[in-house]
Amino acid sequence: MKYQELQNKSEEELRGMLNELRIKLGEMKFQVASNALKNTNEIKQAKKNIARILTVLSGNK
Repeated sequence: MKYQELQNKSEEELRGMLNELRIKLGEMKFQVASNALKNTNEIKQAKKNIARILTVLSGNK
């Protein structure tokens, strides 16, 4: 997900995406703890996407 793509979305869409990513991140952390997640790079990507969304939301105010 790129920053420019996020700028075109409404605040409601961004907040929905943010909630989904936070839930997904929690699930991935649980999978890592139980050795079920093979690709740990997904956690890094989820964190970056959360940061991008938060950046766009803070700029919209």
